[in-house]
Amino acid sequence: MDTNFKLLTIRAKEGVYSLLSGNHLSKLYGDGYDFAELREYQVGDDVRKINWNISAKLQKPYIKEVNSNRELSIVVASMLDGGLYFGEDNKKQHLMTEIASMLAYYTQYNNDIFSGINYAQNSIYTTNPTKQIFTIDSYLKDIYNTKTLYTKLDKQEAIKDLFRRVDKPSLIFVLSDFLDEVDLSTISQKHEIVAIIIRDEDEQNPTLKGEYNLISPISNDKKKRFINKSSIDRYKLKLKENDDKLIKHLSQNSIRYSQILTNDNILTKLMNL
Repeated sequence: MDTNFKLLTIRAKEGVYSLLSGNHLSKLYGDGYDFAELREYQVGDDVRKINWNISAKLQKPYIKEVNSNRELSIVVASMLDGGLYFGEDNKKQHLMTEIASMLAYYTQYNNDIFSGINYAQNSIYTTNPTKQIFTIDSYLKDIYNTKTLYTKLDKQEAIKDLFRRVDKPSLIFVLSDFLDEVDLSTISQKHEIVAIIIRDEDEQNPTLKGEYNLISPISNDKKKRFINKSSIDRYKLKLKENDDKLIKHLSQNSIRYSQILTNDNILTKLMNL
């Protein structure tokens, strides 16, 4: 196993488990299967909950309360292509792996159902809904090891596949750099969506100046460019236009989001959601 991948997942587990240590879920009344208690009927209660056998014996209407089913369906969908291969050491792809790790381990710790879907140019890696740590680790390893350089993912087609693939109403985390336009309006009508925007710090706030040979990590096109303050300002303006449009789209569809940079505290950003 790759040492860096192992250290990444260990760090994610430690962060999640230390945060949740000592937390216990309280009981909720609602629709479920576990019997909680019998109590007298009160005005406004659902008459379908009346236990007629007990009510007949006690000569008063009683209803049966059950504990709410708190088990959630959590789906983490990662979008991988050459756009993640920015800067040194493939930091964006490693960041995506660590974010997915924290979401997956949180789901497993909370005893919810986890599904992982990894979209790349020529492959779709999926897990069956699971609570097994082995299956989760296999999914995370696929994100970490997927070859992204000089690949291009059609992210809108990936979202359409995600809509068709996930039947049960779920909480879906979509992990992407969101530098391509993606329409999440349809899938957000069926599921609760959370967008995780993954960026490199140098990609978001470039500081390099001078002459550089630039290589596209998607098309492998090579261009020599002189970068100065003016060109950086134009780049930032284009990026702002992209992000303003993205955030407007997310807000209009009631989609929560968080932007996480390569130098951010991941756990803090996720908890702020």
